[in-house]
Order: sequence, then structure tokens, then C-alpha cells
Amino acid sequence: MSAPPDRSRPPDPSSVPSAARAAVTLREVADRAGVSMITVSRVLKTPAQVSEATRARVQEAVAALGYVPNLVAGGLRSSRSHLVMALVPTTRGQLFGEMIQSLTDALHGRGFQVMFGEVGYAASREDELLRAIVGRRPDGIVLTGVVHSPEGRRLLLASGIPVVETWDTTPTPIDMLVGLSHERLGEAVCAYLHARGRRRLAVISGDDERATRRQQGFSAAARRLGLEAPALQWVPAPTSHAQGRTGLAALLEAAPRTDAVFCSSDMLALGVLTEARTRGIAVPGDLAVAGFGDIEFAATLAPSLTTVRIDGTRIGQTAAAFIADRAEGRSVARPHVDIGFSIVERESA
Repeated sequence: MSAPPDRSRPPDPSSVPSAARAAVTLREVADRAGVSMITVSRVLKTPAQVSEATRARVQEAVAALGYVPNLVAGGLRSSRSHLVMALVPTTRGQLFGEMIQSLTDALHGRGFQVMFGEVGYAASREDELLRAIVGRRPDGIVLTGVVHSPEGRRLLLASGIPVVETWDTTPTPIDMLVGLSHERLGEAVCAYLHARGRRRLAVISGDDERATRRQQGFSAAARRLGLEAPALQWVPAPTSHAQGRTGLAALLEAAPRTDAVFCSSDMLALGVLTEARTRGIAVPGDLAVAGFGDIEFAATLAPSLTTVRIDGTRIGQTAAAFIADRAEGRSVARPHVDIGFSIVERESA
């Protein structure tokens, strides 16, 4: 069962320039601060040589414009770095592995090397990495997700570096986008379970931004279907098998009549299946279980896991093509792509 891509939410590609964005320059900082470029350079490199008042003006201009000094020697910038930086929340598990592999392979075929950074689920860590990355001027940056801090967004917009946001969608992308609507995904899973006669629904979810939006879509769909609000159990991201077991135990204590559970990851769903088995709860007879990710073991579990699949290979290949084309001076005709998702029907729901 597949849900068609939602093309109404991202902006019209024709309304967003696909040409490379110009980086904020040292001259712009100097003009805003009302000082010379040499003074700006001194503030950035040898601040003790500059008065406190001048330093304050320059630092205000740097912050307002999102300027990051180029750490690559000026003479080298005429040649591309052939380096792409990609940030993912975690390298644990398999969820992002398919995208990582396809991105690496596709960029290697175009003459680029990829370096990965693990940012966790905290915006502050992403900001630290972004500042370090922007200063080294890679040919492109690939991000997981679209929720960034104001500082991170300002840095990326000011850098002039091609950026691809992935695994999500937004009406205000920084540059290019390859993703899907997590709200619509949650809605689709709720409708799927309802169509199979499930009426007492629940969600066990990690507390990250994308999982939260899946839960919100799921709960909104339940309200529209006239169902009671789904019972919720939150666990810290990244999620684990153990959290699935404890999550189901807590859920059944709070809502013992639950007949279907949507888990924000397949690993959580595996824990739910394990806990259900130890309690003698029949799946799917007494409890339907649906996951998210369609990672390798989902098809070989007993019962096999109903889950939601995201085409990570397509995300990686599309992001690679976007970055390589822009780095090579070509425009991207359709810089915002909604890849949709599919519900993989198996034995658990």
C-alpha cells in the first residue's frame, strides 16, 4: 500500500532560485561594521590589536550576517574541494545506512569524497559542526532533517555552499530538499490500522522532531476517524529494543485495552513484539504492531513486521546529483523532491 507524494507542501521549484547562492564576504562584514577589510581580518585573527568598541561592531556584523571565515587558503579556493559533508543524527542501527551508502557511491562516481558527522538529536551539536564545516568550504552539505536552530540556518544561508536537506519537508527549505511528510505518514498508518478493525490505538515514540510529527499526524487522523485519543509512551531518541519492551509494559498498564501500537522505529517494534510474546499476547490477534524504517530484520521476524519504508537509496542518489550538479556549475531544475513512503504489509498488523 503506497501513499502518493505530497507535492502541495514544498514550494514551487520555479519560485526558488536553483543557481548557487553567493557567500557572505569579508567586504560585506566590513561595510556593515563601518571599518576596513583589514580591520575585520584583525578582529578575526588577532583581536587584541583592535579596540574593544571596534571589535564589538565587527562581531555584531559577523553574527548578523552569519559570516564564517574561510579556513581554506584563498589561493586554493579557485579549485573545488571535491569534498561533501553529510550530517546524520546517528550511525547506530540501519535506518540511515541505505542513504549513506547510496550517497557515498553516487558522489564517488562523480569524483567527490564524503565525510560524515554524527550530530545526535540536539541542535546545539549540529551548530558546532556546521560552523566547523562551513569554515572549510566543502563543495556541498547534506543534512538530515529540516529543523535547524536560527544560528545554524543563518550560517548555511550565508555560506553560499550548496545544501540539501533530507528525510523531511518544509515550505521554507534552505536550498535543495529531498524528503517526505512525516505528518502524512502518521496519518496513513492510523488509517491503515483503522481499516483493519483496530479502534484502541497507541503510539510508542522517540522524542525526536520527526518522530513527534509522525505521532501528531497519527493522533490527528484518529480524531478525524472518531476514535479516542491514542495512548502515548515517549522514550529518548535514539530508540532501542529495550525501550520497546519497557514502553509496551508501561503502555499496557496505562491503557490495557490497546489493540494496536504504532512504533516510531522498527527497533522499538521489535521490543514490543518481544514483550508481547513474554506476556502471552497474540500478535496480531490481540495486538497489532507497526514500525517505521523497514530495516533488514523486519521481513524475517516471526511474525514478520508491518512497517513503513522510506526509499533511502533514492534520497542518497538524488541528494548526490543535486550537490554534484551545483558544484559543477549546473542548475537544478527541480530542487525540491517529495519521495513519499510506502506501508509494507506483513504479519504483525
